[in-house]
Amino acid sequence: MLKSGEKILFLATRSFVSQPQRSEFVPKHAPVVTDDIKSLERFIDDHQKILILTGAGISTESGIPDYRSEDVGLYARSNHRPIQYQDFLKSAKVRQRYWARNYIGWPKFSQSKPNITHFIVQFLENTGKVTCVVTQNVDGLHSKAGTKNVIELHGTAFRVICLECGVNYDRHYIQKKLSELNPTIQEYSQVIRPDGDIEISQDKIENFQPPFCEHCGGILKPDITFFGDNVPKGRVDSVRQYVNDSDSVLVLGSSLTVFSGYRIILQASEEKKTIGIVNIGPTRADKLATLKISTRCGDILSKII
Repeated sequence: MLKSGEKILFLATRSFVSQPQRSEFVPKHAPVVTDDIKSLERFIDDHQKILILTGAGISTESGIPDYRSEDVGLYARSNHRPIQYQDFLKSAKVRQRYWARNYIGWPKFSQSKPNITHFIVQFLENTGKVTCVVTQNVDGLHSKAGTKNVIELHGTAFRVICLECGVNYDRHYIQKKLSELNPTIQEYSQVIRPDGDIEISQDKIENFQPPFCEHCGGILKPDITFFGDNVPKGRVDSVRQYVNDSDSVLVLGSSLTVFSGYRIILQASEEKKTIGIVNIGPTRADKLATLKISTRCGDILSKII
Protein backbone atom coordinates (compact mmCIF):
# COMPACT_ATOMS: atom_id res chain seq x y z
CA MET A 1 0.00 0.00 0.00
CA LEU A 2 2.70 2.50 1.00
CA LYS A 3 5.97 3.17 -0.74
CA SER A 4 9.00 1.58 0.89
CA GLY A 5 10.49 4.96 1.82
CA GLU A 6 7.26 5.99 3.54
CA LYS A 7 7.18 2.74 5.49
CA ILE A 8 10.79 3.13 6.62
CA LEU A 9 10.10 6.69 7.79
CA PHE A 10 7.05 5.64 9.75
CA LEU A 11 8.74 2.64 11.32
CA ALA A 12 11.73 4.76 12.29
CA THR A 13 9.57 7.30 14.10
CA ARG A 14 7.05 4.83 15.58
CA SER A 15 9.06 1.81 16.72
CA PHE A 16 6.05 0.37 18.52
CA VAL A 17 3.99 0.15 15.30
CA SER A 18 3.46 -3.60 15.59
CA GLN A 19 2.44 -3.41 19.26
CA PRO A 20 -1.03 -1.89 19.70
CA GLN A 21 -1.67 -0.85 23.29
CA ARG A 22 -3.87 -3.08 25.43
CA SER A 23 -6.71 -1.80 27.57
CA GLU A 24 -9.36 -3.20 29.87
CA PHE A 25 -11.86 -0.98 28.10
CA VAL A 26 -11.56 -2.68 24.71
CA PRO A 27 -14.43 -5.18 24.31
CA LYS A 28 -13.97 -8.75 23.14
CA HIS A 29 -13.25 -8.85 19.44
CA ALA A 30 -12.32 -11.16 16.61
CA PRO A 31 -8.67 -11.36 15.56
CA VAL A 32 -7.60 -9.70 12.34
CA VAL A 33 -7.76 -11.92 9.27
CA THR A 34 -5.72 -11.58 6.09
CA ASP A 35 -8.71 -10.88 3.87
CA ASP A 36 -9.71 -7.91 6.02
CA ILE A 37 -6.18 -6.49 5.88
CA LYS A 38 -6.21 -6.72 2.08
CA SER A 39 -9.67 -5.18 1.88
CA LEU A 40 -8.66 -2.20 4.01
CA GLU A 41 -5.46 -1.75 2.03
CA ARG A 42 -7.52 -1.71 -1.20
CA PHE A 43 -9.91 0.82 0.26
CA ILE A 44 -7.05 3.19 1.10
CA ASP A 45 -5.24 2.54 -2.20
CA ASP A 46 -8.36 3.19 -4.26
CA HIS A 47 -9.20 6.57 -2.72
CA GLN A 48 -7.27 9.80 -2.73
CA LYS A 49 -9.47 12.10 -0.62
CA ILE A 50 -10.56 10.14 2.45
CA LEU A 51 -12.48 11.76 5.28
CA ILE A 52 -11.82 9.79 8.48
CA LEU A 53 -14.49 9.77 11.18
CA THR A 54 -13.34 8.47 14.57
CA GLY A 55 -15.18 7.56 17.75
CA ALA A 56 -14.60 6.35 21.28
CA GLY A 57 -13.54 2.92 20.02
CA ILE A 58 -10.08 4.25 19.21
CA SER A 59 -9.65 6.05 22.54
CA THR A 60 -10.38 2.89 24.52
CA GLU A 61 -6.98 1.68 23.29
CA SER A 62 -5.47 4.62 25.19
CA GLY A 63 -7.23 3.64 28.40
CA ILE A 64 -10.21 5.99 28.10
CA PRO A 65 -13.48 4.08 28.55
CA ASP A 66 -16.46 4.55 26.26
CA TYR A 67 -20.16 4.50 27.10
CA ARG A 68 -21.66 1.67 25.05
CA SER A 69 -19.17 -1.18 24.56
CA GLU A 70 -20.54 -4.54 25.58
CA ASP A 71 -19.36 -5.68 29.05
CA VAL A 72 -16.65 -2.98 29.38
CA GLY A 73 -18.39 0.31 28.51
CA LEU A 74 -19.53 2.69 31.23
CA TYR A 75 -23.19 1.75 30.79
CA ALA A 76 -22.33 -1.91 31.34
CA ARG A 77 -20.05 -1.29 34.32
CA SER A 78 -22.10 1.22 36.33
CA ASN A 79 -25.35 3.14 36.68
CA HIS A 80 -23.59 6.39 35.81
CA ARG A 81 -25.03 8.37 32.91
CA PRO A 82 -23.45 11.35 31.19
CA ILE A 83 -24.43 14.82 32.27
CA GLN A 84 -27.33 16.44 30.43
CA TYR A 85 -26.89 19.94 29.04
CA GLN A 86 -30.12 21.34 30.48
CA ASP A 87 -29.32 19.94 33.94
CA PHE A 88 -25.93 21.67 33.84
CA LEU A 89 -27.55 24.98 32.88
CA LYS A 90 -30.35 24.90 35.42
CA SER A 91 -28.74 23.48 38.55
CA ALA A 92 -25.86 24.93 40.57
CA LYS A 93 -25.68 21.61 42.44
CA VAL A 94 -25.23 19.70 39.17
CA ARG A 95 -22.45 22.07 38.13
CA GLN A 96 -20.78 21.71 41.50
CA ARG A 97 -20.91 17.91 41.25
CA TYR A 98 -19.61 17.94 37.68
CA TRP A 99 -16.66 20.21 38.41
CA ALA A 100 -15.69 18.34 41.59
CA ARG A 101 -15.55 15.04 39.73
CA ASN A 102 -13.87 16.56 36.71
CA TYR A 103 -11.24 18.28 38.85
CA ILE A 104 -10.09 14.99 40.36
CA GLY A 105 -10.31 13.09 37.09
CA TRP A 106 -8.53 15.72 35.00
CA PRO A 107 -4.86 14.82 35.72
CA LYS A 108 -5.33 11.24 34.55
CA PHE A 109 -7.57 12.16 31.61
CA SER A 110 -5.36 14.98 30.35
CA GLN A 111 -2.23 12.80 30.47
CA SER A 112 -3.72 10.10 28.19
CA LYS A 113 -1.47 9.37 25.23
CA PRO A 114 -2.24 8.64 21.57
CA ASN A 115 -2.08 5.03 20.43
CA ILE A 116 -1.12 3.37 17.16
CA THR A 117 -4.45 4.23 15.53
CA HIS A 118 -3.95 7.97 16.13
CA PHE A 119 -0.42 7.83 14.75
CA ILE A 120 -1.41 5.93 11.61
CA VAL A 121 -4.26 8.37 10.97
CA GLN A 122 -1.72 11.18 11.26
CA PHE A 123 0.64 9.34 8.91
CA LEU A 124 -2.11 8.89 6.31
CA GLU A 125 -2.76 12.63 6.52
CA ASN A 126 0.94 13.25 5.88
CA THR A 127 0.90 11.04 2.80
CA GLY A 128 -1.94 13.12 1.36
CA LYS A 129 -4.57 10.40 1.52
CA VAL A 130 -6.69 12.06 4.19
CA THR A 131 -8.43 15.39 3.65
CA CYS A 132 -9.85 15.78 7.14
CA VAL A 133 -10.24 13.92 10.42
CA VAL A 134 -13.60 14.39 12.12
CA THR A 135 -13.60 13.03 15.64
CA GLN A 136 -16.45 12.51 18.07
CA ASN A 137 -13.89 12.33 20.88
CA VAL A 138 -13.08 15.23 23.20
CA ASP A 139 -9.71 13.90 24.42
CA GLY A 140 -7.40 15.77 22.05
CA LEU A 141 -5.46 12.62 21.14
CA HIS A 142 -5.47 13.26 17.39
CA SER A 143 -3.78 16.62 17.94
CA LYS A 144 -1.32 15.05 20.37
CA ALA A 145 -0.43 12.57 17.63
CA GLY A 146 0.29 15.43 15.23
CA THR A 147 -2.78 15.42 12.97
CA LYS A 148 -3.25 18.94 11.67
CA ASN A 149 -6.71 19.08 10.10
CA VAL A 150 -8.98 17.87 12.88
CA ILE A 151 -12.59 18.86 13.44
CA GLU A 152 -13.60 18.02 17.01
CA LEU A 153 -17.29 17.42 16.35
CA HIS A 154 -18.30 17.41 20.01
CA GLY A 155 -15.74 19.97 21.16
CA THR A 156 -12.75 19.49 23.41
CA ALA A 157 -12.20 18.91 27.10
CA PHE A 158 -9.06 21.04 26.90
CA ARG A 159 -10.99 24.30 26.53
CA VAL A 160 -13.50 25.94 28.89
CA ILE A 161 -16.02 28.60 27.86
CA CYS A 162 -18.08 31.17 29.71
CA LEU A 163 -21.78 30.76 28.94
CA GLU A 164 -22.37 34.45 29.64
CA CYS A 165 -19.65 36.43 27.82
CA GLY A 166 -18.15 33.68 25.64
CA VAL A 167 -14.54 34.05 26.78
CA ASN A 168 -12.37 30.92 26.47
CA TYR A 169 -9.99 29.46 29.04
CA ASP A 170 -7.36 26.75 28.79
CA ARG A 171 -8.49 23.78 30.87
CA HIS A 172 -5.07 23.49 32.52
CA TYR A 173 -5.45 27.09 33.72
CA ILE A 174 -8.87 26.26 35.18
CA GLN A 175 -7.33 23.27 36.95
CA LYS A 176 -4.82 25.59 38.61
CA LYS A 177 -7.62 27.93 39.71
CA LEU A 178 -9.68 25.03 41.05
CA SER A 179 -6.68 23.88 43.04
CA GLU A 180 -6.43 27.35 44.61
CA LEU A 181 -10.16 27.38 45.38
CA ASN A 182 -10.09 23.88 46.88
CA PRO A 183 -6.72 23.50 48.64
CA THR A 184 -7.90 20.70 50.95
CA ILE A 185 -8.90 18.37 48.11
CA GLN A 186 -5.76 16.51 47.11
CA GLU A 187 -7.36 13.35 45.77
CA TYR A 188 -6.00 11.71 42.61
CA SER A 189 -7.68 8.94 40.66
CA GLN A 190 -6.38 6.28 38.30
CA VAL A 191 -9.96 5.64 37.16
CA ILE A 192 -11.71 7.94 34.70
CA ARG A 193 -14.92 8.09 32.72
CA PRO A 194 -15.39 8.92 29.04
CA ASP A 195 -15.98 12.60 29.81
CA GLY A 196 -13.03 12.81 32.21
CA ASP A 197 -14.78 12.81 35.58
CA ILE A 198 -14.80 10.18 38.34
CA GLU A 199 -16.89 9.04 41.31
CA ILE A 200 -16.14 10.82 44.62
CA SER A 201 -17.80 11.09 48.02
CA GLN A 202 -20.77 13.37 48.56
CA ASP A 203 -19.02 15.36 51.30
CA LYS A 204 -16.23 16.34 48.90
CA ILE A 205 -18.82 17.44 46.37
CA GLU A 206 -20.74 19.56 48.88
CA ASN A 207 -17.59 21.43 49.95
CA PHE A 208 -16.26 21.93 46.43
CA GLN A 209 -15.95 25.45 45.02
CA PRO A 210 -16.65 25.44 41.24
CA PRO A 211 -15.04 27.95 38.88
CA PHE A 212 -16.62 31.16 37.60
CA CYS A 213 -15.62 33.47 34.79
CA GLU A 214 -12.94 35.97 35.79
CA HIS A 215 -14.33 38.53 33.34
CA CYS A 216 -18.05 38.54 34.14
CA GLY A 217 -18.63 36.00 36.93
CA GLY A 218 -20.62 33.79 34.56
CA ILE A 219 -21.01 30.01 34.45
CA LEU A 220 -18.04 28.07 33.08
CA LYS A 221 -18.53 24.91 31.07
CA PRO A 222 -16.08 22.66 29.23
CA ASP A 223 -16.29 23.35 25.50
CA ILE A 224 -18.00 19.99 25.00
CA THR A 225 -21.34 19.24 23.41
CA PHE A 226 -23.12 17.63 26.34
CA PHE A 227 -25.95 15.17 25.80
CA GLY A 228 -29.07 17.11 24.86
CA ASP A 229 -27.11 19.97 23.32
CA ASN A 230 -26.50 20.62 19.61
CA VAL A 231 -23.26 20.67 17.66
CA PRO A 232 -22.62 24.30 16.60
CA LYS A 233 -23.98 25.01 13.12
CA GLY A 234 -20.66 26.34 11.83
CA ARG A 235 -18.97 23.06 12.75
CA VAL A 236 -21.73 21.04 11.09
CA ASP A 237 -21.43 23.13 7.92
CA SER A 238 -17.66 22.68 7.85
CA VAL A 239 -17.97 18.90 8.15
CA ARG A 240 -20.62 18.86 5.44
CA GLN A 241 -18.27 20.68 3.07
CA TYR A 242 -15.42 18.27 3.77
CA VAL A 243 -17.69 15.29 3.10
CA ASN A 244 -18.72 16.91 -0.16
CA ASP A 245 -15.08 17.43 -1.16
CA SER A 246 -14.00 13.86 -0.25
CA ASP A 247 -14.28 10.72 -2.34
CA SER A 248 -14.85 8.38 0.61
CA VAL A 249 -15.45 8.16 4.35
CA LEU A 250 -13.60 5.75 6.63
CA VAL A 251 -15.13 5.24 10.08
CA LEU A 252 -12.80 4.07 12.84
CA GLY A 253 -14.10 2.97 16.22
CA SER A 254 -17.64 4.33 16.24
CA SER A 255 -21.00 2.59 16.48
CA LEU A 256 -22.51 5.77 14.96
CA THR A 257 -25.31 5.63 17.53
CA VAL A 258 -25.23 9.40 18.06
CA PHE A 259 -26.93 11.20 15.18
CA SER A 260 -24.24 13.88 14.81
CA GLY A 261 -21.90 11.16 13.52
CA TYR A 262 -24.51 9.10 11.70
CA ARG A 263 -25.66 12.04 9.59
CA ILE A 264 -22.16 12.28 8.13
CA ILE A 265 -22.63 8.78 6.77
CA LEU A 266 -26.12 9.62 5.52
CA GLN A 267 -24.67 12.53 3.56
CA ALA A 268 -21.85 10.38 2.18
CA SER A 269 -24.35 7.75 1.09
CA GLU A 270 -26.60 10.32 -0.58
CA GLU A 271 -23.58 11.67 -2.48
CA LYS A 272 -22.52 8.16 -3.55
CA LYS A 273 -19.25 8.26 -1.60
CA THR A 274 -17.60 4.96 -0.73
CA ILE A 275 -18.03 4.13 2.95
CA GLY A 276 -15.73 1.90 4.99
CA ILE A 277 -16.19 1.01 8.66
CA VAL A 278 -13.76 -0.59 11.12
CA ASN A 279 -15.42 -1.13 14.48
CA ILE A 280 -15.81 -3.88 17.05
CA GLY A 281 -19.42 -5.00 16.70
CA PRO A 282 -22.31 -3.66 14.63
CA THR A 283 -22.90 0.00 13.78
CA ARG A 284 -25.92 2.02 12.82
CA ALA A 285 -24.60 2.39 9.26
CA ASP A 286 -23.50 -1.16 8.41
CA LYS A 287 -26.08 -1.41 5.61
CA LEU A 288 -24.68 1.73 3.98
CA ALA A 289 -21.05 0.58 4.00
CA THR A 290 -19.18 -0.93 1.09
CA LEU A 291 -16.60 -2.29 3.54
CA LYS A 292 -17.29 -3.37 7.12
CA ILE A 293 -14.57 -4.92 9.28
CA SER A 294 -15.40 -5.98 12.82
CA THR A 295 -12.14 -5.89 14.73
CA ARG A 296 -9.96 -3.66 16.85
CA CYS A 297 -8.69 -0.63 14.91
CA GLY A 298 -5.15 -0.76 16.28
CA ASP A 299 -4.78 -4.44 15.39
CA ILE A 300 -5.64 -4.01 11.72
CA LEU A 301 -4.17 -0.56 11.09
CA SER A 302 -0.81 -1.68 12.47
CA LYS A 303 -0.76 -4.35 9.75
CA ILE A 304 -1.36 -2.10 6.76
CA ILE A 305 1.84 -0.13 7.31
